[in-house]
Amino acid sequence: MKQVQEAFIVAATRTPIGRSHKGYFRHTRPDELLATTLRAALAQVPGLDPAAIEDVICGCAIPEAQQGLNVARVGAVLAGLPKSVGGITVNRFCASGLSALQMAADRIRVGEADVMIAAGTESMSMVPMMGNSPSLSPSIFSDPDDLERYGIAYGMGLTAEKVAQQWKVSREDQDRFAVASHQKAVAAMQAGEFTDEITPVQVEDRSVDLDSAQVSVKLRTVNLDEGARPDTSMEGLAKLRTVFAARGSVTAGNSSQTSDGAGALILVSEAALKRFGLTPLARFVSYASRGVQPHIMGIGPVEAIPVALKAAGLHQDDIDWIELNEAFAAQSLAVIQTLGLNPDKINPLGGAIALGHPLGATGAIRAATVVHGLRRRQQRYGMVTMCVGMGQGAAGIIERV
Repeated sequence: MKQVQEAFIVAATRTPIGRSHKGYFRHTRPDELLATTLRAALAQVPGLDPAAIEDVICGCAIPEAQQGLNVARVGAVLAGLPKSVGGITVNRFCASGLSALQMAADRIRVGEADVMIAAGTESMSMVPMMGNSPSLSPSIFSDPDDLERYGIAYGMGLTAEKVAQQWKVSREDQDRFAVASHQKAVAAMQAGEFTDEITPVQVEDRSVDLDSAQVSVKLRTVNLDEGARPDTSMEGLAKLRTVFAARGSVTAGNSSQTSDGAGALILVSEAALKRFGLTPLARFVSYASRGVQPHIMGIGPVEAIPVALKAAGLHQDDIDWIELNEAFAAQSLAVIQTLGLNPDKINPLGGAIALGHPLGATGAIRAATVVHGLRRRQQRYGMVTMCVGMGQGAAGIIERV
């Protein structure tokens, strides 16, 4: 790709992450969550003319039902953006939000646009993991000995078990990693580390009085992620049964939480910075996605990270902050082990095991975390990286400016 100009991030925000099914946003539509973040991102740059926005690119892993019908355009309309602003929904499963960021940056970097919005939204409360009517080609199952093909049909938990076996990641190590994720997340919330990146959301709580048949509605504002538990311990996690394999090691406690949430970032060219008098928060540096064998999809970042680093002209040690999405402790530890990543740089504020993983929204959410985290700690380079279902890895690098 021939780059003609830089892409700068001038706004980055996200909703709190709610637990699916019984959490904050179980009754909140994902298009409404998206609209909330779009409005909040625009509020961070009051000098920007919304009519200058070229497009909204939104990641969504299961783009159907309440998050179907091109949720990017729906969210843009709900947010009150000018009707001239387009919208397109993209799907790279767990890396959808990160791919939306890459695509928005690339439109600017090749000179096709000056102002773009990248976002992600997902409701795992309203839309199930595999969608409402999943249908794989029967050919996938034609040769169960062909792991490259048959692995596509593996459940995510089974792929984590495969990674744990192949990379010799113990149950104890997975549980220890999970405990650390909760401890870091709880400490970060107590220290107010998420304040800059989170847009508070007002939700409705409804209750019914059976005697009077009256429905009462109470409004409350949520401003913290819902999943982190201060009482998580090795002893508690050790009592959990394995979920995906009878003699396995992957449990609900050392896996990411199913969640609801959204995030949005505004990107502009240098010309737009000058035109609207904007202050850049960060620069989008590089991105890479690579495929791996589907039955060990969790190892995907091992292939994507070196490519993203090479494209940026950086070395692994140059990265100060790494958001390695914790789909499962097993795959996170395998990636750290294989690449020799510095554990002190991994998920300083906790990861998806504690904070949650709203699939297609996670890339945008974690990018907002990196943008604001680098600025608070006066660090230079951050990375968002994740494994992707059916065998992929993705990585994006951001520089504080």
